[in-house]
Amino acid sequence: MVLHFPILSLVTFLPFIGALFIFMIKGDEATVARNSRQLALWTSLVTFTLSVLLILSFDSDAAGFQFVETEQWISGLGIHYRMGVDGISVWFVLLSTFLTPLCVLASWESIRSHVKEYMIAFLVLETMMVGMFCALDFVVFYLFFEGVLIPMFLIIGVWGGPRRIYAAFKFFLFTLAGSVLMLIAVLTFYVVVGTTDIQTLMQARIDPSLQYWLWLAFFASFAVKVPMWPVHTWLPDAHVEAPTAGSVILAGVLLKMGAYGFLRFSLPMLPEASLFFQPLIFTLSVVAIIYTSLVALAQEDMKKLVAYSSVAHMGFVTIGIFTVSVQGVEGALFQMLSHGIISAALFLCVGVVYDRIHSRDIARYGGLVHRMPAYALVFMVFTLGALGLPGTSGFIGEFLSLLAAYQTNRLLAVLASIGVVLGAVYMLWLYRRVMLGVLEKEELKSILDLNRREVAIFTPLVVLVLWMGIYPEYFLGFMHASANNLVENFEIARGLQLAVAAP
Repeated sequence: MVLHFPILSLVTFLPFIGALFIFMIKGDEATVARNSRQLALWTSLVTFTLSVLLILSFDSDAAGFQFVETEQWISGLGIHYRMGVDGISVWFVLLSTFLTPLCVLASWESIRSHVKEYMIAFLVLETMMVGMFCALDFVVFYLFFEGVLIPMFLIIGVWGGPRRIYAAFKFFLFTLAGSVLMLIAVLTFYVVVGTTDIQTLMQARIDPSLQYWLWLAFFASFAVKVPMWPVHTWLPDAHVEAPTAGSVILAGVLLKMGAYGFLRFSLPMLPEASLFFQPLIFTLSVVAIIYTSLVALAQEDMKKLVAYSSVAHMGFVTIGIFTVSVQGVEGALFQMLSHGIISAALFLCVGVVYDRIHSRDIARYGGLVHRMPAYALVFMVFTLGALGLPGTSGFIGEFLSLLAAYQTNRLLAVLASIGVVLGAVYMLWLYRRVMLGVLEKEELKSILDLNRREVAIFTPLVVLVLWMGIYPEYFLGFMHASANNLVENFEIARGLQLAVAAP
């Protein structure tokens, strides 16, 4: 039944429909806020349930796109509304729908002004995220890709911290500047190949001399989104000023958009250029891993520390992708999925104590384990996951990416491994200063442990971190066929272009 039902469109646009219903809510401020929260929660839960149905109906042995939907959109230009998912994108659809209801719950008490507009922004953001991972037409993809900026800009700029306007504009301008170059690349593809259909473009053969320019245009957009060093400077500011739920989506999903772009477009459509620029990616990734890990060690703000750790962890992702091996691609995908859960959970952990003390300064805490044992246990699970302890999800992605890196370049693997050590240092340093020691500060002596709402938020996250670490094959099984297909097609395309260039 699912195969013959437009489930992708339903999962994509159901949150937008929910946002329209919230927009029509009337009444006094308290009634509007209560009804907006409840409607946003139920809409996001139903959307998540449908995405679970999508996973359960997914054929993990098939390498191609599934649940494909095609409708005429701009027939005169040959542009279609085309949707579909494969083993590369299906988990990111589920990740987007999974984190949204948790964000609604996390904002239940902390957001008290303009609640109606806040919930609308999050549901519209969910539509844009899911649509981007499902789009199989370049124009449709670009609209969703850029559409993400608007609700996130508002979430940071309206409900953020004291420097929210600066952070929101910096986030918007950094990402928009790169996206303009990507739009030029999309138009070039259309002129050269005559279509914006992503599946057709994957099979097209682009002249190598043009590939380099197109690759750089894509790189300008995707590198900012990852973000890669040195275009990562917008991320700490955005995280620090964003509300907790905004940081969750920013780290959990939006950082994956750039890496997804490399996998979906750069490798299959521009194989010769991807191989040519491989040393550049490896160099920038290693610098990001080591440099941002050292910067994280110097942070006194919990959110900034987690933000810089995200840049370091995404460095393993870009290394795995550009090894162009099955292990590397699967490691990158698994690391993205794991990081989406762990980083989201860490920002939620920061949000818990911030809601109570209204401070993210590490020096303001210490000895919380004596008053918040449940919180200390939860924080420990995510800390161990972030530093890549075996048995947690963080280990699998890093291990596969490093293994692929070792087979490609041993020096690359050695340098990247330094980030694993530094990751353990700054995460354990954070845990030591916040959780352990003597409870001396008076304001902490009456702090309360996790309530039922917070337990409901953290329980599925803890389960996923352990499940992915103990039984990763369940998640990797969905990726095998598509990862194999991507690598095989890359080698075929590169071989054909080398053969053409040989004479």
